[in-house]
Amino acid sequence: MIKKKKKSIKKIKVKSKALNNLYHGDNLDNLRQFIKDESVDLCYIDPPFNSNRTYNQLYLNQGKEDKAQAQAFVDTWEWDNAAIKGYEEIIANEKNRFTTKTILLIEGLAKVLGKDSMLSYLVHITIRVTEIHRVLKPTGSFYLHCDPTASHYLKLILDAIFIENGGEFITEIIWTYSWGVRTDKRWNRKHDVIFCYSKSKEYTFNAYEVLEPRTLSESSKNRLRYAGALIETRNKTGSTEFALPSDVWYIPTINGMAKERLGYPTQKPEKLLEQIIKASSNKGDVVLDAYCGCGTTVAVAERLGRKWIGIDITYQSISLILWRMERTFGKTILENIELTGVPRDWEGARALAEKKEDKLRKEFEKWAVLFYTNNRGRINEKKGGDGGIDGIALIQERNEKSEIENKKIIFSVKSDKVLTPAYINQLKGKMHDEGVVMGIFICLYDPTAGMLREAKEMGTYKNNLFGMEYPKLQIVTVREIFEQAKRLTIPVLEMVKKAIYKGKEDDNQTSMVSDFEEKYLTTIKN
Repeated sequence: MIKKKKKSIKKIKVKSKALNNLYHGDNLDNLRQFIKDESVDLCYIDPPFNSNRTYNQLYLNQGKEDKAQAQAFVDTWEWDNAAIKGYEEIIANEKNRFTTKTILLIEGLAKVLGKDSMLSYLVHITIRVTEIHRVLKPTGSFYLHCDPTASHYLKLILDAIFIENGGEFITEIIWTYSWGVRTDKRWNRKHDVIFCYSKSKEYTFNAYEVLEPRTLSESSKNRLRYAGALIETRNKTGSTEFALPSDVWYIPTINGMAKERLGYPTQKPEKLLEQIIKASSNKGDVVLDAYCGCGTTVAVAERLGRKWIGIDITYQSISLILWRMERTFGKTILENIELTGVPRDWEGARALAEKKEDKLRKEFEKWAVLFYTNNRGRINEKKGGDGGIDGIALIQERNEKSEIENKKIIFSVKSDKVLTPAYINQLKGKMHDEGVVMGIFICLYDPTAGMLREAKEMGTYKNNLFGMEYPKLQIVTVREIFEQAKRLTIPVLEMVKKAIYKGKEDDNQTSMVSDFEEKYLTTIKN
């Protein structure tokens, strides 16, 4: 059914003059705290299924790699306190959030699957999709991107949430892409699944915005014309024939040389999101991505004239999205983004550091490294045995042969209330590693006199390329970062992101001082 949205539905209200909202933190908390009932026109989510893996890599490899991927899933989705709490919330249904079929389904899956990683994943999705259903307008649409590993379970969950509330299952989209790693041991996978639902029987679908150009034989054209599926458009240069859109999309994955490639492990092509946003929303509508990752959904929504809401639990993603938006649309785009959940002062940093869950407390360390380095550092993702090193940055220097080579600056971040020189000694020990020339210790609370003395005794590092000299080991406090706008001024290389400003690639970019971060600190100081 193709119908226009009702004009009586109110648009989303934001907390400031900003048109768009970017939230850092758990999407469940942000959905419940900030996103109003029936305020979103379209939601697309690509939830994490396997740690640091794209969906189309899950089953393309064999042997040890398959086992490693399976273990990554178990590591990511544990039956832990969060899973138990979510399961109990669904079963108890104290606030009547969940349909009867949703409750019965989760109870049944618990009996069939057992309380393990898969059930943890499904509980996580169930609670969040229930909230997404709440925030969708009556004419709203929902797209969930997944792979065949869990799609059969997810379809049952979505039916229980949407259809039981008067919505409709619209279609199952098959996104087919070019080959990945091939094998002769099984059928080679080359597609993902995208489920599409509507909140009611009246929903937006702009078929003529996503017509498919076709090169067809005359007999095929006659069949399509007879079925009413062939559209012919004419202009000064002649006529072009299109077919109404189907549920099978061939869109290539992002290759290594593509200008839009950011190096983000689960990045999806802009063309994929363009199809969805054009078809299921209109200009001025609100588009939500509750797992926004590197920001493809919000970037495409911005380009197509939609308002948008993005949520992600990692500061790395928030940092990357701000960088991407600024360099794609220019500095003024930042004036239209309301940022929530990122520390704006010392108290905010302390609150982030004292989160109950380990993975959320780790966000303080990521924030400290990226914020202090103007997003030019790289996070150490190693879960254990990292030697207290939370991030690194690269600086170039000239060696004895007059060759240019990269050296490392290492970062250690601590939020402990009681600090001792032992932390500095640990960092000093890692500074003897090959290629390390400097160390920076970032602390939430003030260092002791002994720590400052230990750092000073390390002396200075002189860079032969720039002819500049720096303290070899520096101690920086979070108070200094906010109150004195203290930032990394050393000319380090940007390490992860690619210049995509206005679609132009710049592989020679060597610095990435974020205008957003400068504006952010200026606002804080004033």
